[in-house]
Amino acid sequence: MPEKKSPPSDSIESALARLETIVNTIETTPPPLDILIQRYEEGVELLKFCQQKLQAAEKRIELITRDARGAMVLEPFDSSSS
Repeated sequence: MPEKKSPPSDSIESALARLETIVNTIETTPPPLDILIQRYEEGVELLKFCQQKLQAAEKRIELITRDARGAMVLEPFDSSSS
């Protein structure tokens, strides 16, 4: 029975779980080409959703550091330093 295409969810965890389900289904029982294309399109949308969520989270992250006097300071997260 073909799986229903679902819109991106509001949580990254459920989007990743759906992506995993799509990949497992394709790997274990490859569907007909038209369904395969639908799953690919759904996977691309889920991937975009996850990337947007991760980018939003990255912007919110702040690192707690100490200045020269030892006082705690909040600094924006710099993803290029990792």
